[in-house]
Amino acid sequence: MTWTLGVMSQESDITDAQLLEADIDTLQQMMEKGGLTSTRLVQFYLHRIEQYNHQGVGLNAVQYLNPEVMTQAHNSDAERAASGPRSALHGIPVLVKDNYETAGMPTSAGSILFAGFSPDRDAEQVSRLKAAGAIILGKTTMHEFAYGITNQGSRYGSAKNPYVPTRNPGGSSGGTGAAVAANFAVVGMGSDTCGSIRIPAAQNNLVGLRGTLGLSSRTGIIPLSSTQDIGGPLARSVKDLAQVLDATVGFDPADPQTAESLGKLPDSYYAHLAPMNNARVGVLVDWMHQDPDDEPVATVIRAGLAEMVKRTDWQVQDLDTADLVEVMQQPLNGHFVLIHDFKQDINAYLQANPELGYANIDALLEDGRVHASVIESLQASANMGESTWGSYWYERGRRDVIRRQLLAMMAQHNVDALVYPTIRRIAAPLGEEQMGTNCRLSANSGLPAISVPVGFVEGVPVGLEILAESWSEQKLLNLALSVEQTLAVRQLPPATP
Repeated sequence: MTWTLGVMSQESDITDAQLLEADIDTLQQMMEKGGLTSTRLVQFYLHRIEQYNHQGVGLNAVQYLNPEVMTQAHNSDAERAASGPRSALHGIPVLVKDNYETAGMPTSAGSILFAGFSPDRDAEQVSRLKAAGAIILGKTTMHEFAYGITNQGSRYGSAKNPYVPTRNPGGSSGGTGAAVAANFAVVGMGSDTCGSIRIPAAQNNLVGLRGTLGLSSRTGIIPLSSTQDIGGPLARSVKDLAQVLDATVGFDPADPQTAESLGKLPDSYYAHLAPMNNARVGVLVDWMHQDPDDEPVATVIRAGLAEMVKRTDWQVQDLDTADLVEVMQQPLNGHFVLIHDFKQDINAYLQANPELGYANIDALLEDGRVHASVIESLQASANMGESTWGSYWYERGRRDVIRRQLLAMMAQHNVDALVYPTIRRIAAPLGEEQMGTNCRLSANSGLPAISVPVGFVEGVPVGLEILAESWSEQKLLNLALSVEQTLAVRQLPPATP
């Protein structure tokens, strides 16, 4: 059987239309029956990347393609024929954010300063994907150093939102979000420090989870904040998200934080998926609407929740969060810890990788080539020093207060979860500042949260964020599955038909 880019052999009875939006289960069934190969699937995605990423609308979401991808796809097909699939991810193409170390491919964290950096090793989550039989298709655009939510950087410029290409796709994992939404791969990997998985999920009509810290390994992910960073998948469906989690979560001896997960993970998230249609949820009203410009998104969120009440046994209660608003009033808009962490964490990474050629964060700034959107943030981190450590430890301690406040609210009102918009504004036009993020509720409390699509404003997707207690990822997946099945708002972006 032979293939050329975008051309299907007549021996195959699987059409491109059948592959569009196909989930992991469907693809595995096709491959099991012999109508589809991983080679064919990779060719399908390569053709779409050529058609819509490099040409046409020019999404600019994918920046580097694995030069060995076709060989790996052929090998995957041969292994399947000889001994069967390794897992549900066998032969499934995955795109990876540019801050994940990936052997044989560059890892630049979206920065021209790291151009040419290509460590011969895999991030732990990439290694686990490969062990499960997944195929790493390539690397995606990201906001430089993951330090922003509009997906701008000095290395690759800006990715576009496939729903409205004049707007941003969110960040910092915006390239992954845009690519998965546009069907450039089955699923993709991102990282979340303060919204960087959830915001692209919301703005690209996807599902994205920020897990409890320690759920998955940070090893091999270029850091932004060691106290907030977590990697994980973005997917077009809850089922796909759960299957990638099954392959990537758990203890990694190289990341002591993952020891927290021992004894707290199910045998399989996917196996225990069941729509939670009898939930009690509390709406954080002060995170619904903080400015008149927040109203369009808040309207869609309320309409979605009303549909959940009407069509399932969900009970929805508005919660007064004045006390929570007060405790969330922190220096630098709640990002003090993140800003402080970056200096320590990037300095440590630079020292561990001297081939990058920069001794510390000051050297990065002195180079003068970083994107304008991150200069102020980098400078804020560089300014942290001996005099700020007292404030740092005080703010670290306040995170316990925030977490307890959220948990107490859930207990007092007897709700299964708290809900609010992932981001209160739709994606801003390219090059403009993005307002409205609610990322801190999960990031600063350490509690897990999932974003799931609920509708559109002006053609731009809107996401509902659902937050619950630590290690409640299964419940969050099941709540998101209920929303997904009830509202069914996922659709292919018009810019990439």
